[in-house]
Amino acid sequence: MRAVYPGSFDPVTYGHLDIIGRAAHLTDELIIGVLKNNAKSPLFSLEERVRMLEEVTKDYHNVKVEAFEGLLVDFAKRRKADVVIRGLRAVTDFESELQMAQTNHKLAESVETIFLTTGLEYSYLSSTIVKEVAAFGGDISQFVPKMVEQKIQEKMDERRRV
Repeated sequence: MRAVYPGSFDPVTYGHLDIIGRAAHLTDELIIGVLKNNAKSPLFSLEERVRMLEEVTKDYHNVKVEAFEGLLVDFAKRRKADVVIRGLRAVTDFESELQMAQTNHKLAESVETIFLTTGLEYSYLSSTIVKEVAAFGGDISQFVPKMVEQKIQEKMDERRRV
């Protein structure tokens, strides 16, 4: 089974890595699809997000990281993926994720969506929270891997200098 785990990953957090690790265990191949979303202004470029994910997932033999833009189902079909993996942190995520899954199924009936709930220790965690804490000089070491923490700190330092 080949699966796609899509997201912005701006930045990748321990919550994302929790889902990645469990999805990698369930699938033969997991493609992390890093979305180029022109509607958002990310902290990290698409290339930076791909490189960070490659670094933090390098120990998984069945995980690949690829950038994509456009419809998720088109990306999944191009990659011959059977499944889309989506992470759920809380009940509040479910409604929008369900709507997306149903729309995707309407667009491509051959692509199923599997929801994985994030571990309880990460149920509050989002990339937005990480960026906000970092912007105010807070300790983000419990939210992201060390390498990601350093990259965020570099970005925040750049912004403060401007």
